[in-house]
Amino acid sequence: MTRHLALFDLDHTLLPFDSDYQWAEFLARTGRAGDPDQARARNDDLMRRYNEGTLSAEEAADFMLGLLRLGTADELAAWHREYMDEVVRPRLLPQAHALVDQHRARGALCAIVTATNEFVTGPIAQALGIQHLIATIPQQDARGRYTGRISGTPSFSTGKVLRVHQWLQTLDRQLEDFDETWFYSDSMNDLPLLEVVSHPVATNPSAALRGLARARGWRELDLFADLQDAKS
Repeated sequence: MTRHLALFDLDHTLLPFDSDYQWAEFLARTGRAGDPDQARARNDDLMRRYNEGTLSAEEAADFMLGLLRLGTADELAAWHREYMDEVVRPRLLPQAHALVDQHRARGALCAIVTATNEFVTGPIAQALGIQHLIATIPQQDARGRYTGRISGTPSFSTGKVLRVHQWLQTLDRQLEDFDETWFYSDSMNDLPLLEVVSHPVATNPSAALRGLARARGWRELDLFADLQDAKS
């Protein structure tokens, strides 16, 4: 049984962009999110507040999960395939694959732990070759249509810690079972999970997280240092 656990945030960590933001931008650009200018303005405001640490998971859900109400299941699936081909796959970079492969080569149990909802991130996790995904779950009604609300605990801030514990319980494991636990993240929003692993890694970090990492002696990793758009 593996004694090595590797957890990865997704946006700006394994990806050089925010998948939720880019999904909303994609829907606005292709005319599927109502007035494009209004959709872009709301998207930009949410991203600004997320970066400032003033955005709640519920506020983000009002807009981001509401986007899943714009189409039928078949339409959403078709749109997401287009999004993957146009936006995501061209920016799945070898350095991210290499980081995951380093842990996989050591027999690690690997998982993505992201605040972005599982509809958007499920195919991205598959494309990265990571089987386990802990993401915010969008609620569905009895007909399988998205309601625009969150189901259960959002995978955000302290919710990430709870969701990781719940996931490990389904595997009959707990954090204390592992000799080494790693978490890679760019954001101060992930401080609760960074503080409970044995190897926190500030990855492509925000200025605030970089400063904290240096103060605490945490490892810093700049996967996308050569990319000018790494935070866009």
